[in-house]
Amino acid sequence: MRHYLDFEKPVAELEARIDELKALDLDGEGHAIGEEALRLEAKAMKSLADIYAALTPWQKTQVARHPQRPHLSDYLRHLVSDFTALAGDRVFGEDQAIVGGFGRFRGRSVCVMGQEKGSDTESRLRHNFGMARPEGYRKAARLMQLADRFDVPVISVVDTAGAFPGIDAEERGQAEAIAHSIDVCLALGVPNVAVIVGEGGSGGAIAIASCNRVLMLEHAIYSVISPEGASSILWREAARAEDAATSMKITAQDLLRFGVIDAVVPEPPGGAHRDHALAVGNVGDAIEAALVELADMGRDAIRAARTEKFLAIGRKI
Repeated sequence: MRHYLDFEKPVAELEARIDELKALDLDGEGHAIGEEALRLEAKAMKSLADIYAALTPWQKTQVARHPQRPHLSDYLRHLVSDFTALAGDRVFGEDQAIVGGFGRFRGRSVCVMGQEKGSDTESRLRHNFGMARPEGYRKAARLMQLADRFDVPVISVVDTAGAFPGIDAEERGQAEAIAHSIDVCLALGVPNVAVIVGEGGSGGAIAIASCNRVLMLEHAIYSVISPEGASSILWREAARAEDAATSMKITAQDLLRFGVIDAVVPEPPGGAHRDHALAVGNVGDAIEAALVELADMGRDAIRAARTEKFLAIGRKI
């Protein structure tokens, strides 16, 4: 069953009518019904294109959080072969909110990591909705250091509302673990590429996204705090999240203009959740282009370019 967002209701009505017509024409011989279905399909596609061409920041937030959007597991399944996941931070334990390991991406050995939100109730609970505890970030740092030792590029797939804010996470050093992961990210002598595929929330995102190239899907969001959190701080109520989303400049288009990200990856018409294969393929092409661009740089040049990239953010607007 396709999940429709509130602003997609016109498309939902058209597609429901199309499904009814197709059900009536099971034998495929009702030419009039078939022609009407085709007409409605064209109308639905145009309506979808018009809606998605004018999404507000709050609507993009809803798309970025769509439950049927491709997650890390989808990107691993379709882009990375011979993937071997590694577990544990060698300090406390395993955190399944962050999944990472080594495999082959289009012919080259890579280290891949990212937040996994899960796709059903069981997997969402197992992965804690993609919100990592300190051991998740320590695991990420361990994987990046292994990749650096063996001269293997790092790919980060970012999709999290933020680091887990629970007491247990704070007791085990959440802030220090995030800071250490950022430090490791910035110190790597191998190329690293991050892709924000859904939500890029606060330190939970930048802990693995301090990379040479930061890519972002067209309808993803990337911010220091969620719109609801910002609304609660600024106006003492979460109900003004839409106003916060508009003011915070959290969309890929705004962030590209500010120099926070390096490229916007196009999504299929109607968002990545409507065509996983095309969305994943687009992300794969963008990652490959970034890795090719960085392939001939030496270790010192890689570090210097990454440092300059982050120091330059905010200098020109």
